[in-house]
Order: sequence, then C-alpha cells, then structure tokens
Amino acid sequence: MKLSYQDLGQGIFCIDTFYYRPKLDGCYLIKEGNEAALIDTGTSHVVPAVLELLALQGLQPEQVKYIIPTHVHLDHAGGTGQLMATLPNAEMVIHPAGAQHMIHPEKIIAGTIAVYGEEVFKQRYGSIIPVPESRTIEAEDGFELFLSGRRLQCLHTLGHAKHHLCIWDEQSRGLFTGDTFGISYRELDTEQGPFMFLPSTPIDFDPEAWHQTLDRLTDLNPKQLFLTHFCRVDQPALRAQSLHEEIDAYVAIAKNAHGEQREQQIKEAMSQYYLQRLRAHGSTLPEQEIDEVLGMDIALCAQGVEVWLKRQEKSGK
Repeated sequence: MKLSYQDLGQGIFCIDTFYYRPKLDGCYLIKEGNEAALIDTGTSHVVPAVLELLALQGLQPEQVKYIIPTHVHLDHAGGTGQLMATLPNAEMVIHPAGAQHMIHPEKIIAGTIAVYGEEVFKQRYGSIIPVPESRTIEAEDGFELFLSGRRLQCLHTLGHAKHHLCIWDEQSRGLFTGDTFGISYRELDTEQGPFMFLPSTPIDFDPEAWHQTLDRLTDLNPKQLFLTHFCRVDQPALRAQSLHEEIDAYVAIAKNAHGEQREQQIKEAMSQYYLQRLRAHGSTLPEQEIDEVLGMDIALCAQGVEVWLKRQEKSGK
C-alpha cells in the first residue's frame, strides 16, 4: 500500500488506509518527543505505510509505545495484530469488552468470512493475527496514557458499539472519535462544510446511550474531531447537534417500518432522508454518485436499526 497522509499539526498525522477507496478510512499517528502512538489501524495492509511514515518522522519501530483500536470492527482494528508483530515495544490499549476479540480473533474472522466469503476477506483484510495477552492493556473509563508527558485519556463511549473508546488529547483539545462522532466523507463536503452522518452498524446501536455519549464528549469543549472516516473536522458542538437529530430520525424511521420487508423499508427511508439532507447541505452530486459513496453505509445502518428494533420488541418497549 502506498503512503498517503496528512500532517494535521501538533504531532498528529492521518494515514489513508485505502479501505475500499481513498479517504474512507484513516489510521492516526501521534508523535510526541521520541515516542509515538497509533489510534485505529485499518487493515493489515496498512503496515508498510505506517513504517514509511515513522521513518519520515525520524522514528524507529521500537519507539511506538501504544496501538489503540477505538473498537474491534475490522476497519478500525484489523491491522492491530500485524502492527503489534512489527512494532516490538508497542502495547495494545483497548476497551475491556474488546480485548479478547483481539487476543483470540477467531470469532471475528469467522463472522467476517461468513458475510463476505474467504476470497474477499483475504483481499480486503489480509491476515488477522492474535495480539499477545501479555502486551494488552484493558483501559477502564478515564484510563490515562502518556507520550513523553503528553496525556491521552481513554473514554468509554456507548452508542455505536459496547466496546468503543474515544481518545481525548488534552494538548490539541482534540477527540479521536472512531465512529462515535459520526462519519464525514470528503466527497460530500460543500460550501456549508462537512456533511456528517451516523453509523448505526450492527449490532449495538443504542440511541439513548449515544445521546448521553455525545453530551459527555461535547462537555469537554473539544476544538477538533479526528474521525476514522475521515480525517479532521471542526466545530464539534455543531456536529454533535446534527448527530443528536439523526439519532432521533433513525428511531422515527424504525418505528414507521412494518412487515416482513421492514429492513428494506428502513434502508429506503434512510436513503431518502440522506438525499434530502445532502440537497439541503448544498450537494449537487448526482444520486448515482451519492449511492456509490453512501450505499454500503446506509445498508449497514439499516441492519443496525433493525437489530435494535427487534431488541426493543423482545424487551417489550
């Protein structure tokens, strides 16, 4: 994989992992003094790019202190094992609920192959290898890490996944948000700024918890958001307001769907919802191009909302 990255200042670099297409998925390098950390990894294909960027920044593989997947979905954590094998002093920092999935990744591998097939799995994700338990740090809520004195704080952030962390970087007043603060693809930017949307992918979508998480993160008064999908966006309070509205919209869409084709109804309603929002945002992209950019995500979001709806019905809510 060729190296494509952005220097975001204050020792923060976003590496494009080329997952599906350019500028969809990022891996972040934080450099402070003679130490470094990686936040999210993309897939195992990212290893050469990471090594090249380290060299460009005058760092040896031995100087990477932490690898921090925000959660265990493979577009965020698939490269963790390969990077751990390549960066000999690094420790994996992860939510306690996600640790065993990285130490024993057999279930993740089997589940992904069941969805995509073995050939596509190998092409898209490469080899997923176990992370040694002896090099694993299970980060409780509020856990602190230090890079040459630079404080990074791990925050448990429910809503998208039960095993999700966000990382608060006090120095840059930036949040590394994984999927918690939404997705923003650069193809959808307009004169009005970034376009945000909510990834309610299976299986842990929790609207109430997500509202609480966004409030908690906004209370930190961050100046910038470092999204895995994709790169930096500003005006966090404005982005949070938009995502609060989307959470409520997803719930309304779910409750208006009925019958055997409910998931398809949800998907179609979401497609129309986002088309309307994009037009209001000033996007002039043809509908076919919008579908190429958002189609996969909308399908996953519909699945996630349908799973949540079934869970609600089972609990009698």
